Amino acid sequence: MLKSLLAALLVLSPAPSSASRPEAHIIRPGDTLTAIARQYHVTVGDLKSWNNLDGDLLRPDGALRLSDSHHVRPEWVTWSETLTAAEANGDPAKKCPVPVTELRRVWVKYLDFDGEVHNGSLIVNRSIVPQTKKAFALLYEWHFPIMVMEPVAVNMPGLTDRTVLTSGYECRNVAGTTKWSQHAYGLAIDVNPRQNPMIRGDYLDPPHSEPWIPRGPYRAGMIHPQGAEQAFTTNGFSWGGRWTSLKDYMHFSPNNL
Repeated sequence: MLKSLLAALLVLSPAPSSASRPEAHIIRPGDTLTAIARQYHVTVGDLKSWNNLDGDLLRPDGALRLSDSHHVRPEWVTWSETLTAAEANGDPAKKCPVPVTELRRVWVKYLDFDGEVHNGSLIVNRSIVPQTKKAFALLYEWHFPIMVMEPVAVNMPGLTDRTVLTSGYECRNVAGTTKWSQHAYGLAIDVNPRQNPMIRGDYLDPPHSEPWIPRGPYRAGMIHPQGAEQAFTTNGFSWGGRWTSLKDYMHFSPNNL
């Protein structure tokens, strides 16, 4: 009798409406399209259609859209260009360690936290342009969301907190030292800093990233082992999230510095 009553309740209980579902599901290790479809009361075909998926392979840290409210993703494209000293550094008095002739602006398509696609750019050393392009191509293929990239005025108008920016080259020292950062050589890339902070003892960068210190949850833009990190580590970068003296979850560099 009890089993019959429970079965009846399950049949009569309405499935969650699209309005009550989250915008996206962040993929965890072991997730399958079948399990995700069952969780949100949609079909595998819906998930494939809404996310332009050809197969069943899912990559941890990617974001699967849970409705048809977003446009079809355009094909991924990339290009690079030279830049002027003023565009790279602004202030010649900084005496940055790399001449502008060794830098390139790399343009990539990326998916933001709202599921919209933008053209974004970052500056890197010309020696790592090919692997930078390949890494961001994988992030796009894997539906990994990036909060914002340059040009900020176009991609997130009104943004004042630039600590959230995914970026590469910056003529600066390592925090608290007089030593040049790898960013000053164009040999480091920071991805979603707010969601992937640098943690050194009680020091947290960027500020206000406390909610993302626990790395167990899988939330939009977070990088985990065997997840989004592999877009870079399979292309010759090392990840600061694997350091032992401190954790720099945003940081990728080809020389592990």
